[in-house]
Amino acid sequence: MNVPIVCASALVHPGDVVIADDDGVCVVPRLEAPAVLKASEAREAKEALVRARLQKGELGLDIYDMRDKLAKRGLVYRAQSLAE
Repeated sequence: MNVPIVCASALVHPGDVVIADDDGVCVVPRLEAPAVLKASEAREAKEALVRARLQKGELGLDIYDMRDKLAKRGLVYRAQSLAE
């Protein structure tokens, strides 16, 4: 108790934050936790905005400004209906 350990090749110090879900486990050093929390909350907010735009029918192609990038490589996106 209250000593560093190694778990699945990750060094975990007392006070570190261990976060786990169905996709995996993440160890956040205690001193980095406030910055990681702030960055995580910003990412969640950004992703919520993107999901709302997608639900309204906007394409990821436009949300992520991919049309110009594709055009510079000679590619063009054309929507195709399911009936075709």
